[in-house]
Amino acid sequence: MASNWQTVVTERQMGERRKFAASLSMEQAATWMVLVPVAFFFVYPLWKLIALSVKTDTGLGFAHFAEVLTNTRTWDAVGHTITAAGASTILSLVIGVSMAWLCAYTDIRLKPALHVLALLPLLIPSYVMTLAWTQLAGPQGVINRVASWVAGAPVEIWNVYGLDGIIVVMGLTHYPLVYMLTLSVLYRIPKELEWAAHASGASDAAVFRKVTLPLALPGIAGGGLLAFISGLDNFGIPAFLGIPENISVLSTLIYEEVIGFGPSAFAKAAVLSIVLGVIALAGTGMQWLLLRKSRVDQTSAEDKSLRRYLGKKRGWVELGVWGFMLVTGILPLLSMASTAFVKAYGLPFVAENLTWKHFAFVLFDHTGTREAIRNSLLLASLTGIACVIAGTLFAYWRINRPSFTGKLMEGAVALPYALPGMVLGLAMILTWLEPIPGWQPGLYGTVWLILIAYVTRFLILQVKSSTVSIMQVGKEVEEAARINGGGFWTRWRKILVPLYAPGMLTGLFLVFLTAFTELTLSSLLWTSGAETIGVVIFGFEQAGSTTYSTALSTLIVVAILLLLAAGGLWKRYWQRRVEQ
Repeated sequence: MASNWQTVVTERQMGERRKFAASLSMEQAATWMVLVPVAFFFVYPLWKLIALSVKTDTGLGFAHFAEVLTNTRTWDAVGHTITAAGASTILSLVIGVSMAWLCAYTDIRLKPALHVLALLPLLIPSYVMTLAWTQLAGPQGVINRVASWVAGAPVEIWNVYGLDGIIVVMGLTHYPLVYMLTLSVLYRIPKELEWAAHASGASDAAVFRKVTLPLALPGIAGGGLLAFISGLDNFGIPAFLGIPENISVLSTLIYEEVIGFGPSAFAKAAVLSIVLGVIALAGTGMQWLLLRKSRVDQTSAEDKSLRRYLGKKRGWVELGVWGFMLVTGILPLLSMASTAFVKAYGLPFVAENLTWKHFAFVLFDHTGTREAIRNSLLLASLTGIACVIAGTLFAYWRINRPSFTGKLMEGAVALPYALPGMVLGLAMILTWLEPIPGWQPGLYGTVWLILIAYVTRFLILQVKSSTVSIMQVGKEVEEAARINGGGFWTRWRKILVPLYAPGMLTGLFLVFLTAFTELTLSSLLWTSGAETIGVVIFGFEQAGSTTYSTALSTLIVVAILLLLAAGGLWKRYWQRRVEQ
């Protein structure tokens, strides 16, 4: 009897071991199914970039580094890059923190409208905003023409072209990053701490300096880092405002090297990319040093109650804020639109000089524009679909199979987005010319290489958005479906996808909008027949066809605003459906 009982126990143990081994082998298989694509698509291209920088005719060496780093133009570009990114970050911090504090704590009115306007420079492509600024503050811009008309003689108050223009436009374009992150942290600071400081006799300035600012440091530093990295990554602003004045930053210098196809052009561009990547990593390191002793309580509930009443100053503060929004956000776009309607660049905006012909040309007569719109729509749609599927599955695997390997893979997926776009663009070229020795897939010069680059760069946006939704759904929901016989695909189709939909669609919207208006990657990867909207606008401006570039940019702004309105309506519909 005992022997039979031992036999049953042994068989049960062996069965459990077999189940455990099967489960373990499936988990290992799933890990490898994620690890191999991540390594190939996200890590391998950067390794190829580094390998090219040290490859010489005689083997491995640092000859390309020596050639590039002894060139005075390189150090001029490095200086311009650090100056532009650093100074624009300071400007973004001042504007972003001030706006966040006013919207979070004070009793200024129409906060929802201010919030939308504050995010507008982030939603509209930076090269479009730059083009708008050239029409407002260029040599023939509205500001200088009005000043000349008032003075009765040619007057130039400010010319946006040059390093100072790059700094100002970058700062005004990237301050929403600081604003968003700082606003989120300010809402979570317990107001009791500020009350205690006031009760101890501290002034408003002292409370802000010694209590609010240190507690908000994680959001401020995070937004500042994003603004700095965005400044390093940005190609459109320095290309539009710097190249005409012979001012190069590293992103435009890499672009010039690649399109120049000179001796060792790709190797030199690889070295410049590494230099740009090192500066970006140095900025990340500075953020770590700032925050290593900081703590932020992410579990604190948001407190949106008023903490500061401006009293008699409110009218003046509101006048200043709305004036700032008008001058920096609305007037440049109106100036750009007005240029698109005049018959010839430089003519005054009066009835007899207005025409629709530039819009008709870019929409119906210019073959390149039609191809670019089709390409951008195709690329944005396919990128969105690929990211929403792959990003959601990766986020699901990452949350349900937590491990150190998973953390490393998530870091690898985030790396292409953290590094400047020019670095990734060059890495894509080097990788897909011959991804495996002897195999040339023929992707270079096609829209499919741009698609691979877009998915590689923007996948992390979908991963982060889907992660939020997945973490809000308890595991017991899926367990209940499994117990009731629901298979993997049935659970996803009928239960998980409807529950994960808000985060999935938010990520899809963000990826689509970003890919639709992208310029940095496509400026390196496009060839004839593979143009994107950003490339066509850049080409019009470089050729001096400002009326065409402003017309196409105006159409893009209108399309983005309509898309945002549609997204807002969908969000309201979804919220009402959930409440019901």
